[in-house]
Amino acid sequence: MPAPGLRERKKQRTRDTLIRVALELFTTQGYERTTVDEIVDAVEVSQRTFFRYFASKEEVAFAVQHMVEELFVTALGQRPPGEGPFDALRHAVLSAWDHAGEAVTEVVPIELYLRTFRMIESTPALLAAHLRRSAETEETIARTIAEREGLDVDADPRPRIAVAAFSGVMRVTGQMWGRGTDQSLEAIRALTEQYLDHLGPALAPHWRALDDSGPSPLPTP
Repeated sequence: MPAPGLRERKKQRTRDTLIRVALELFTTQGYERTTVDEIVDAVEVSQRTFFRYFASKEEVAFAVQHMVEELFVTALGQRPPGEGPFDALRHAVLSAWDHAGEAVTEVVPIELYLRTFRMIESTPALLAAHLRRSAETEETIARTIAEREGLDVDADPRPRIAVAAFSGVMRVTGQMWGRGTDQSLEAIRALTEQYLDHLGPALAPHWRALDDSGPSPLPTP
């Protein structure tokens, strides 16, 4: 693939700067209290330029998270067809975290990415949007899994059920990572792997029988 030209690089820099400045403002003075005017004034561009890249404040608030989700969806599409659904999901998310650090830090510092995650969780309007977006992403993933398995997603409930369980683990992992003391991407990757190890035992009919043979207790973040 040829390297992007000067014009494209300039557009990418403008977009990245808008994201970085917007997230700084959102996380320091609050999402609701930040206006598009403040964002464009800080970047020294026009409102027209802002809306060339983003349809709304909400879209820029989720820009980095959307990028990480795209890494996962792409990785899932590249998994070998012989892998079972949970193996494919597991390997895809771990692969995404392996590559997320470089992708995120090209746009914002990891510390700002974490602050943004907390800001979304604590802002009712953004949390509602996050849940809506998550449902849309889960549907995309369920259809991908159904296609891999040769199933009709509307006739067979298993793809949606599997993705719902997997996504629940991802939400818990993100919440525990955000509350923890080690807030590196390496930490969330390790925590993701540990929590996925507990998915099967958590669905077992009797937990006590697994006390001696199941995965070790999860560490306190």
